[in-house]
Amino acid sequence: MSKALFLDLRNRVLSAVSAGLSHRAAGARFGVSAASVSRWRALAREQQDARPKALGGDRRSERIEAQRDMIPGLLEEKREMTIAALRAALGERGHIFS
Repeated sequence: MSKALFLDLRNRVLSAVSAGLSHRAAGARFGVSAASVSRWRALAREQQDARPKALGGDRRSERIEAQRDMIPGLLEEKREMTIAALRAALGERGHIFS
């Protein structure tokens, strides 16, 4: 899994850009990509600092959790329903999960 670069490095890069360096020049000077510099500037504008957002973790469970009232009802209709059949039944109702 990737790891966020140090906040100190991010701040030095952003200071260089504020002092007039282009994203490419600042990236080359500090050994990071111009795309990273662009992302860090956007992040700094959004949250007033360049702290990295959390990496990894669960980002999708809220989609299926939103259907927690529907799923037991589907299982009541057919007691021997397989997971594949449950996925298909949810898909028929417009909820697609892997």
